[in-house]
Amino acid sequence: MVTLAEVAQHAGVSASTVSYVLSGKRSISATTRQRVEQSIRELGYHPNAGARALASNRSNIIALMVPLRTDMYVPVMMEIAIAVATAARTHGYDVLLLTGEEGPDAVRRVTGSGLADAMILMDVQLEDERLPLLRGSGQPSVLIGLPADASGLTCVDLDWTATGALCVEHLAGLGHRDVAVVGEAPAVYERHTGFAERTLEGLRSRARAAGVRLLHRACEGGYDAMAVTLARILEERPGTTGFVVQNESAVEPLLALLRQQGRAVPEDVSVVAICPDQVAVQASVRLTSVAIPAQEMGRHAVEHLVAKLDGRGGDEVVLLAPELTVRASSGPAPAAS
Repeated sequence: MVTLAEVAQHAGVSASTVSYVLSGKRSISATTRQRVEQSIRELGYHPNAGARALASNRSNIIALMVPLRTDMYVPVMMEIAIAVATAARTHGYDVLLLTGEEGPDAVRRVTGSGLADAMILMDVQLEDERLPLLRGSGQPSVLIGLPADASGLTCVDLDWTATGALCVEHLAGLGHRDVAVVGEAPAVYERHTGFAERTLEGLRSRARAAGVRLLHRACEGGYDAMAVTLARILEERPGTTGFVVQNESAVEPLLALLRQQGRAVPEDVSVVAICPDQVAVQASVRLTSVAIPAQEMGRHAVEHLVAKLDGRGGDEVVLLAPELTVRASSGPAPAAS
């Protein structure tokens, strides 16, 4: 392993000069800096992370708290996490991934140990118990999600309320007046997870305004759970002609069950999904959908966090506007018999 002293010898400078070039703590002439940087590249020198942290009082690590729960669609969570890691690397930061359901204990561990310079929190609940500690820590942080009270916080998220409203608006515009929502697993609503609650708020608000009768049912996902949920929906609202699905694991079971019952999509029933584009285009019927902008969410979170670390950013809420793509699963409501 190449040492700092070897870099200094190769560049013809003192070890302290190399250290100052790396830390930026003192002004070094452009010529000397270029010579040192060239030696670093040629020798393949990588500063010791522990020593660098001691010298700069920074670890150059961002902690990403992303609890991997069994009732959440993990591929979306990991796509956001990868986007965070990729964006962080372009700014010279590595990412420490915290996947346990530790809640405030994880925040306390990160802030108390100096493991990371800053934090990004995912899976945000409306009354998230991590937030009081986060506000009191003084450590730069960004939420990918929106709690009920965002004061003193920086939040980046899809505008889920507008997303729900957009789905109802699309179906109402096609003449559908009875719409059922196949939602996330019950535990997601029991935790009052922000994205699910806000989507439901948007669905209900727009349905009232448009004169649409809306029925929401949580669903564990999978074929058996979807079969039970669909039976309940059609028993309660036999005239249902529109479905909004916010549960990736329920999408294909719903389409299969509708086929088995002789309900053609979109001739008899329209389906709109809130899901990644990959899920929508690979379904047995290409789904009209609102995409989840995982890449943008991760990138915006890192950019706001780095701005805070550099002393340039303040607290703000950034909501990404939803976009609905019309595909083969939605069409005019069937004429009443």
